[in-house]
Amino acid sequence: MPPLVSVVIVTWNGLRFLPECWAALRAQTYAPIEVIVVDNGSTDGSGQWLAVQTPAPRVIVNAGNRGFAAANNQGLAAARGEYVALLNNDAYPEPGWLAALVAAAEADPGVGLLGGLLLFADRPHIVQSAGICVDRCGITWDAAGGELAAQQGDQPRPSFGPSAGAALYRRELLAALGGFDEAFFAYLEDVDLAWRARRAGWRAVLVPSARVKHVHSGTGRQGSALKTFYLARNKYRLLVKNYPWPYWVLSAPLIGLYDLLSLADSLLNQRTLAGLRGRLAGLRGLGAALRARRAAQAAAHTSGWAVLRLLAPAAAPWRVRRRYAHLERRADG
Repeated sequence: MPPLVSVVIVTWNGLRFLPECWAALRAQTYAPIEVIVVDNGSTDGSGQWLAVQTPAPRVIVNAGNRGFAAANNQGLAAARGEYVALLNNDAYPEPGWLAALVAAAEADPGVGLLGGLLLFADRPHIVQSAGICVDRCGITWDAAGGELAAQQGDQPRPSFGPSAGAALYRRELLAALGGFDEAFFAYLEDVDLAWRARRAGWRAVLVPSARVKHVHSGTGRQGSALKTFYLARNKYRLLVKNYPWPYWVLSAPLIGLYDLLSLADSLLNQRTLAGLRGRLAGLRGLGAALRARRAAQAAAHTSGWAVLRLLAPAAAPWRVRRRYAHLERRADG
């Protein structure tokens, strides 16, 4: 029998997306799968709609919005599969999505994180994300964002890690690392998990033939104050928790410069204080981030230098706006 795959979908007032997501899952060529939906306190009728679907998914209902990271962890705890696939409620996989991911995972037991091509739902010939990229200043963006899907080929290739909007993980990896860090609430938690997984010795691949149409920022609206706040706050936790200490001496000035550029952009162009409030919250959380760092380092099996080599070079300051634009478009909320 092929291995069981548990598909976890987190939804928060996503009824407008669920029917198409559900139809895409039912059209998957891979079996067996189980579907677990975690409802983060929806008030739009999502629960009633899920209750009448056939076959019935397993539904976990939260009284309120616990965040993307915590809700996914609830789904992971309930999952029985050898593999766990995460799928945003506004993501619509092509029929061969799961089959392609599982085939790539079965071909190489050292691969623990797999992602496919996320395509813009309204422009499915354009790539939204071909996995996570991180540079040495901690700026995160989507690989191949804006490129033509036809140029991505079909063969699996190495990646830093997948976007959790549509990803496959080995259950063994998630159990060893404890799933997502719930302190992130939403945004960049998939980058943190990928970083910890790479330090633990797991490899990640992109499977271009596994394709998913994604409504960009369908839940966490692009440019919203909430999204800007969490991206600003969580970047501090991400770097303090994962960046190798010896290289902070060399990189700290550039990290600080680029963060100031990002703050200036949010103040002048977005005209919001959410980025400033997020950074202040990140500074207040440095103690907790340092404690989380010690726990993460205890699970590491490879050197920080080994992961640092996976990071892209830092962009010149006058070109960094493009990377921050990608950071703001991270769509795993």
